[in-house]
Amino acid sequence: MSGDEIGLKGLDLAGALHKISSLLSPRALDDTESESRMLLLGAAGLTRLDLILNPERVLANDAAEALEAFVARRLAGEPATRILGVRAFWTLDLRVTPDVLDPRPDSETIVIAALEAIGTRKGEALRILDLGTGSGALLLAMLSECPQATGVGVDLSGEACAIARENAVKNGLAGRADIVQGCWTDGLTETFDVVVSNPPYIETAVIADLAREVRQHDPMLALDGGEDGLTAYRKIAQALSAILRPDGVAVLELGIGQGPAVAGLAEAAGLSVRGFRADLGGIQRALVLGPGKEA
Repeated sequence: MSGDEIGLKGLDLAGALHKISSLLSPRALDDTESESRMLLLGAAGLTRLDLILNPERVLANDAAEALEAFVARRLAGEPATRILGVRAFWTLDLRVTPDVLDPRPDSETIVIAALEAIGTRKGEALRILDLGTGSGALLLAMLSECPQATGVGVDLSGEACAIARENAVKNGLAGRADIVQGCWTDGLTETFDVVVSNPPYIETAVIADLAREVRQHDPMLALDGGEDGLTAYRKIAQALSAILRPDGVAVLELGIGQGPAVAGLAEAAGLSVRGFRADLGGIQRALVLGPGKEA
């Protein structure tokens, strides 16, 4: 469907929102209302408060044309966050580009689990490590909640590192976040209180069956977890014993059904499994680990 066929000129904000929601809904897109609102406000340069207070405000022609183009792109399978170049994650606004994984709300479970694990230590001068930082989402979310902490984000992609640095500046956290290009823990010589990671965990053979919003727009480097989806976990598990402080904690994001296998890899590497945390959909999403087996 082209922008002209969508036909949003002359509509007020409420009417435009209703129309694009009705267009997106039959395509079985996730969270249609939220995405429709994001596209509308992004095209019109407005805020949610503008929409609430002035729903009868008529869209300017240039805003209507921009919105029509946005909706056409979304109907073609491009995620709203990619169209707008921004993702709201935790309490942060993050720039996202084709060079980084689009951080989903499910990944906020990692932040929640890490904060629960450190408990009253939240106000201490912790050292935090984010392996495969991408946009910087996990590291920056943790730093935003731990005001005395500093951290390091590592990513193999130089382009991703540039975006993470930009996001650190954008959210006022650049002074506490170092972003370095590298392969997992290679070259790191210090230890950390908290390690978080959302590694690639999709089985190679399954990638072709993913939703087009994922397979066509997220970088393959952030998706492909190898033949069994566990390649990155093996490397991380082997490295954690050397970089976790005695009272440290590591929290890893999990794919659906991967909990037992990843926990087994961690235990085989001499780590203690402290538990799991489910996301809002009830899926076992976060694995919490410590250094050394518990008695």
